[in-house]
Amino acid sequence: MHTILGAGGPLANALTQELINNNDTVRLVSRKPVQIEAPNVTWQKADLLNYDEILQASLGSTVIYLCAGLVYDKEIWRQQWPVIIQNVINVAKTTNARLIFFDNVYSYGLVNGAMTEDTPYHPSSVKGEIRAGVANTLMAEVKAGNIRASIARGADFYGTNSMNAFFDMMVLERFSKKLSAQWIGKAQTLHSFTYIPDAGKAMFLLGQHPESDNQIWHMPTAPAITGRQFIELAASIYKVKPKFFAVNKFLLWAYGLLSKTVMGTVEMYYQYDHDYIFDSSKFEKAFNFKTTSYEDGIREMSQTLYKASV
Repeated sequence: MHTILGAGGPLANALTQELINNNDTVRLVSRKPVQIEAPNVTWQKADLLNYDEILQASLGSTVIYLCAGLVYDKEIWRQQWPVIIQNVINVAKTTNARLIFFDNVYSYGLVNGAMTEDTPYHPSSVKGEIRAGVANTLMAEVKAGNIRASIARGADFYGTNSMNAFFDMMVLERFSKKLSAQWIGKAQTLHSFTYIPDAGKAMFLLGQHPESDNQIWHMPTAPAITGRQFIELAASIYKVKPKFFAVNKFLLWAYGLLSKTVMGTVEMYYQYDHDYIFDSSKFEKAFNFKTTSYEDGIREMSQTLYKASV
């Protein structure tokens, strides 16, 4: 049985679909109901802050995927992430299930060059410090031989089914409505985006291959291009002019006065005014994986958004 903790989010949904396609037995676990009608898929309510609830929901699991997304607030992260990771580690010990944790790149901090699985942790933000602590806690248990677990890391993502990603909201959705795009930071810097369907397939592959355990994997991601190139590519697909407005750090902070979520992005601004290059060659070589190009991914999104609007 494959158990997804933190079901209902974009990555969890993409992974769920891959498991369904493979006729695997899936248990979706979250605080709010997740309605996916498919054979061998069940949902169970559990709070990741409650060990007993997670354990009950995970009994019988062969693989547990931790795909949780918390409110984008560093104080909530500081309080809840250490509790969640320890709960899930303890559940993995009790059930003897393999654990795959979907993570971001915040722990690396500002990197001069490409981020790889061997990049050391030098967080540039409070949220990065928290994520580094979570990753270190998990891998310490792996090194001690207490659990079998891996960390799957993705870059900023796009291609969500809920439109809650930066590129989806500020570029693709706006172009679909014939509006000018918005971009955070400098459009001349390089940036990497992980296509959510690719990440779902990659998580599925890790779940199917126990030999991939006990290491860090970067999810397949197309080579970085500049923000301006992203905007021009999207504009050509949506058949609009590549107009955009760049949001600098001060404006981001000002918007943040009206939105706690936006304010939570301010400390991450370094990701948008410096090159952000994510290297996933390890995974691509190990699994002979062909990553979706930005052109193909954006084209698929344009068709999805079009269907949603008619």
